[in-house]
Amino acid sequence: MNQLSLYLRFPFVQYALIVGTLIALCSSLLGVTLVLKRFSFIGDGLSHVAFGAMAAAGVMRLSDNMALVLPVTVLCAVLLLRVGQNAKIQGDASIAMLSVGALALGYLLMNLFPTSSNVSGDVCSTLFGSTSILTLSARDVWLCSVLSILSVGAFVFFYHKIFAVTFDEAFARAAGTNAGLYNLLIAVMIAVIIALAMNLVGSLLISALVVFPALSAMRIFRSFRAVTICSACLSVCCTLAGMLIAIAAATPVGATIVAADIAAFAVFSAVGALRDR
Repeated sequence: MNQLSLYLRFPFVQYALIVGTLIALCSSLLGVTLVLKRFSFIGDGLSHVAFGAMAAAGVMRLSDNMALVLPVTVLCAVLLLRVGQNAKIQGDASIAMLSVGALALGYLLMNLFPTSSNVSGDVCSTLFGSTSILTLSARDVWLCSVLSILSVGAFVFFYHKIFAVTFDEAFARAAGTNAGLYNLLIAVMIAVIIALAMNLVGSLLISALVVFPALSAMRIFRSFRAVTICSACLSVCCTLAGMLIAIAAATPVGATIVAADIAAFAVFSAVGALRDR
């Protein structure tokens, strides 16, 4: 505890905790909607797109890779939504195509145009998270804060519309709701969160931030609002716990956060099973 309290005095650790909390909050809010719409696998597709865009940004020697990663991920989210509505290419097939293609091209670029002598290490850190979350600047924190506040604000402001589109899109359309617009809003929001979460847990583990808190909350609660609130609180707690453990024990940040989410899911599942009995 003394060692951890010493670490918490450093600004870079405080920045990492702030960014981690904001990302966990946003991903958990959108995770409930994505799980209920059976569209949670879009996180995998967009995370692999972000990996490819990050590899391209490294090849282009961009000082700020978010300038490329963020717009490319958002654009692909919009394309996935449009292509998924095409009868010739179903939504899951389009995500699989984009996911595998972006992952392969990103890895190919990193091998053809290496930016360091340790390509395997760069790939591993990008896929599973790296210590870059502990080297964030004040500018990175402000960017994450602004985008997170916009995402949470949009979710709260359009809560009832998102609720309607989540549970019964056909009825929402019949009632005059522009379901396509709100589906687009959800896709753009999750793309922004995935682009921000790359440095936290890596491209292969991002879906854990989206799926596990929502599934854990659903083991106990039944209403959409209760699940959303519980998912947000649980996600923030697991992320903070995982980051603190990783800092104190020198374990990989992303994997430790996911391990905390898995442990919480096991506890909530056990409590839910006991309650049902």
